[in-house]
Amino acid sequence: MQSLDDKQLRGVQFAAEVMGEKFADMMRSAALSHGFGSHIGRMALSHAFGDAWQHDGLDRRSKSLAVISALIAANQPKELKNHIKIGLANGLTMPEFEGILVQLTPYAGFPAIASATTVIIEALREAGIDPSVQTSEEKGLL
Repeated sequence: MQSLDDKQLRGVQFAAEVMGEKFADMMRSAALSHGFGSHIGRMALSHAFGDAWQHDGLDRRSKSLAVISALIAANQPKELKNHIKIGLANGLTMPEFEGILVQLTPYAGFPAIASATTVIIEALREAGIDPSVQTSEEKGLL
């Protein structure tokens, strides 16, 4: 079985800090497996969590704002959900998530913002934050 290098281990530690031990253990296991995608898992631990998130240029909160904005603009809902949770761990608030959506609307377009809004609401619900908020689909708007 392949082992993780120091940078990948820092990535696992970061994942534990922002997503919890269970998530970090799943990432570690996936990266150490010889299964499909294990190399990509090691790359994520090394480059995203071990390098970019450890860089001193921005604080974690600002990094979350940047990553969330990029994922919304690129219409990447699965990764967005994880990064909304990371954003919460890094101190972002529900009004700030809405502020990101408002700021990005003229740049990313209404369809991307509608999709992102649904993902953000689902992530906030999973985190136990304001379960009464409805998605556009639940309101019958989409």
